[in-house]
Amino acid sequence: MKAVIYEKYGSPAVLKITDIEKPTPSENEVLINVKATTVTIGDSRMRSFTVPRWQWLMARLYLGVFKPRRPILGMEIAGVIEATGNNVTRFKVGDDVFASTFDSDFGGYAEYKCIPEDGLIAHKPDNLSYGEAAALVGGGMTALHCLQKADIQPEHHVIIYGASGTVGTNAVQLAKYHYGAHVTGVCSTKNLELVKSLGADDVIDYTVEDFAQGSQKYDVVFDAVAKYPSAKAKSALKSDGIYLNVHSDSNPSKKQAEDHFHHIKQLAEDNVIKPVIDCQYTIEDIVEAHRYVDTGRKRGNVVIQI
Repeated sequence: MKAVIYEKYGSPAVLKITDIEKPTPSENEVLINVKATTVTIGDSRMRSFTVPRWQWLMARLYLGVFKPRRPILGMEIAGVIEATGNNVTRFKVGDDVFASTFDSDFGGYAEYKCIPEDGLIAHKPDNLSYGEAAALVGGGMTALHCLQKADIQPEHHVIIYGASGTVGTNAVQLAKYHYGAHVTGVCSTKNLELVKSLGADDVIDYTVEDFAQGSQKYDVVFDAVAKYPSAKAKSALKSDGIYLNVHSDSNPSKKQAEDHFHHIKQLAEDNVIKPVIDCQYTIEDIVEAHRYVDTGRKRGNVVIQI
């Protein structure tokens, strides 16, 4: 089967397409014919080994000390079940599904991927394309996990910094349509209309205005890109307000991840949230897709069609 591998850390140029053996599902696994995956900031950081200094040692041990231990990236997928193990009962051949590969050694950049039946996998929402379903996984789960910590109420004012990114676009929709809050989105000039269209009541152009310097105080400040100084962000909170940061507040337990995965599926089916797709590439253009993500200018998600 066709797959994209990387055998050393570095620029997008380290990615290369090759043929590898097609996997066979074990008794409790399904074999997915992958139709779509994504390029996330996580994929980019693993490929380039761009991690904070304090995470360097643990990251090396997890990802590989001298070279990548898991040569195929891709943390979220959608596709069609081609085969099932003898003990599988939840799924059948021909089912449309979407899944997280985070606990399955990644591997989304390939034509086929095996996922345990009891892993983060579910039937694809009928109202989402394969690309949208794949893109729903990481950003939707992360935004939901973070916002749940704030116990947001309908009368709350929530501000989301980085509102046009993968997590931010989901967070705007969740805060507005799931929690019913008054939402302010912070983004660049070119993304103001996008964030408004997602449900933001107010938008702030960070190239023109610093939200922390204004008079408005918020019940929740969510830094969805972990790029705004935390001390300044907290100065914009009400006395009992809650500060959230995508890096420090996005580490769910296994049980929480399972709950979030199925929750976002239901929210997508109910048209509460819908992944934002910036652009789509073919697997042959995976290097260009990574180069684009590396610019830091993507809006929502970058999808790879396989």
